[in-house]
Amino acid sequence: MALVAPLVVSLVGTAQAAGPLDEYYDQTVAWGECPAGWVTPSTGIDCATVIVPMDYKNPGNGNLEIAISRKRASDPARRRGVLLTNPGGPGGSGLGAVHWFNAQTEVLKIYDVIGMDPRGVGRSTQLRCISTSSDDVMPTRPTDSQLSNWSEYSRAVEENCQRGGGEMRRFVSTMNTARDMDVIRGALGEKKISYVGYSYGTQLGAVFGSMFPKSLDRSVLDSALDPLKTWHEQDVDVVDAITDNLRKWTEWTAARHGTYGLGATPAAVRSVLDGIAEKLKAGPFGGYSDVSSFDYAVGATRYRRSWAAFSRHIASVVAGTGDPGEASAIVAALKKGDIEPTSAGVYQAVTCEWDWFTDVNTYYNDMKRWRDTNPYGGTVDYMAPTNCTFRAFKRPEKIPAITRKYPAGLVVNSDGDTQTPLANGRVMAEHLGIPLINVSNDGQHGHYALRRNACVDTIVNKYLVSGILPASRVTCAGTDIAENVPPGAAAALSTQSSVPLSTILDEIAAEPKPF
Repeated sequence: MALVAPLVVSLVGTAQAAGPLDEYYDQTVAWGECPAGWVTPSTGIDCATVIVPMDYKNPGNGNLEIAISRKRASDPARRRGVLLTNPGGPGGSGLGAVHWFNAQTEVLKIYDVIGMDPRGVGRSTQLRCISTSSDDVMPTRPTDSQLSNWSEYSRAVEENCQRGGGEMRRFVSTMNTARDMDVIRGALGEKKISYVGYSYGTQLGAVFGSMFPKSLDRSVLDSALDPLKTWHEQDVDVVDAITDNLRKWTEWTAARHGTYGLGATPAAVRSVLDGIAEKLKAGPFGGYSDVSSFDYAVGATRYRRSWAAFSRHIASVVAGTGDPGEASAIVAALKKGDIEPTSAGVYQAVTCEWDWFTDVNTYYNDMKRWRDTNPYGGTVDYMAPTNCTFRAFKRPEKIPAITRKYPAGLVVNSDGDTQTPLANGRVMAEHLGIPLINVSNDGQHGHYALRRNACVDTIVNKYLVSGILPASRVTCAGTDIAENVPPGAAAALSTQSSVPLSTILDEIAAEPKPF
């Protein structure tokens, strides 16, 4: 098992330990200059490693290193503790997340912001899978005979992850990461931590609070998961959100039929997309090589700021007047913006904590349903079997019941996010009995400190700094804003932005975002 060891961390109190974990909680954290590549930029940031047991039930069964980063409170006289962060994934590197809060000056005055690469990730002891290649075809509109391609590939992924991860794989879990967080708290000499988690990091935060309620102070769960559903059940919410975004785009475009000429009703606009897809079944068309690439391109309707450019693009495809290279550029830009875990192996282990159907026909039935009703945005992929369908290891423990016996925090979700739909955030807020900030008309993932949303940032900062909670349900306007193209009468295209859709999507892909 390879351990990263750029900094020395001493374990103390081994001989005098009253409990098997005391040596971990009592260790001295040796902060120092960040090794090259850990955090960019590294100016003003300290780094360290913390030692944790691989298996908390058997601490003598090997140790792991957890890499952490720190931006110290700028007003030490007002310092109220540490703000631990997690960017999601599972498998996202969080060392650089300390920079996400650069504009939140009041928060930076009173908190040491702590970034972390969770166990298995990045600069911490890594969990890796042996790579899996496949010649199987996995299109967005598979034939019935092609459905098994997903199963064959996913089974191979699980076998290779088990071979690559070995014994460590069983112990890379949300619960053990939560335990690592509490060890970090103890090693830093803090009675409690405050926490900001994004995406899967909201599940981690909810589990930490359930397991260590006395250790959690203020908490923000941004782009929250549903604590009462399995991972696969939430995938159903994802495809619903993809479909809802497409519907909203057809409504927006239909209201501007005079400008784009794509149909005066949402159904008519949708039929234009279906017509393009039919032509692509016969061969390349409009710059697209096949129907799968077009289906993925329609996923751009998630982002409101892309709506006008996407409508112009579709109009040019229909008219045959578009740039033939734009279609491939759109698909490339969307792939560039895909949320992918940074550590291959962690995602494939942690998501297997949830229960998964083992009968592949259950997945195939859902895949066929979405193939036949709305394949746009790659919905079929979300319904397919994953490596967890063929889980090769026995789970050491189940996810604990999510409870709250710690101070009330905040949940933030947007109504167009397709990674963590608003429905998930509503349940998280209701289940924990805490306020929900609904970011309206916005398809972005992750909001606080990331989107220059003054409404969201003001509410969250007031809570983190002063402990002041908003009303139980608050709506903030989104910053993912559609171009101002008036509905009704034709608006001259010459008055609109001429920025190509692919450029807009490239800009979105380059923005900081949770995993």
